[in-house]
Amino acid sequence: MSDMNYITSYCKIESGKVVLNNEEVFRGGENVAEADFMKSVYKHFKTDYPKFYKMDNLCKLAFIASELLLKTNNITEKYNRDRIAIVISNSASSLDIDTEHQSTISDKDNFFPSPAVFVYTLPNILIGEIAIRNSIKGENSLFIFENFNPEFMENYHNILLNLKTTDACISGYVDFYEHKYKAFLYTVEKTPGVLAIEHTTENLNQLFNK
Repeated sequence: MSDMNYITSYCKIESGKVVLNNEEVFRGGENVAEADFMKSVYKHFKTDYPKFYKMDNLCKLAFIASELLLKTNNITEKYNRDRIAIVISNSASSLDIDTEHQSTISDKDNFFPSPAVFVYTLPNILIGEIAIRNSIKGENSLFIFENFNPEFMENYHNILLNLKTTDACISGYVDFYEHKYKAFLYTVEKTPGVLAIEHTTENLNQLFNK
């Protein structure tokens, strides 16, 4: 069997648009706030997961992208969920919700820290939300880079999948900070699938910047 791995589906969310496998499937209105845009995507695709409304913005973005991705390519039905990995990166960590949490503790005269906010002050919580929703129990990691690092992602997945401990992976980049957001999630498998895009640095760069 070839050591080549393949991008078999992908979802991008940015600038008020949702793209699935090269097709724009949703566009929000102009000047829509980020949180309102994500709610509109959630409702448009008739997602049913009430916990969504309790999540912070970073988790909401990752959750929506993963929901649409897995509706397009339901790898959880194709593989044992113990052998599906989740590997995601971003650049701002959880600073969006960290800032909100800091505001609740910095004023001694108005001290009101919220456990519901505090629970999201770790960036890898977004992986936990995806894993819980889909009962995925494989390896999971979140990496922080200044920018999207496709070379690292290619090499990491080559090792992960070729060690025979993982059959498929949900991977990509999810970032939300200072009203800027971008999600680029994709599935990686050892078979070409519909897209038949080789999982290489060049192809990742092309899809990420497309």
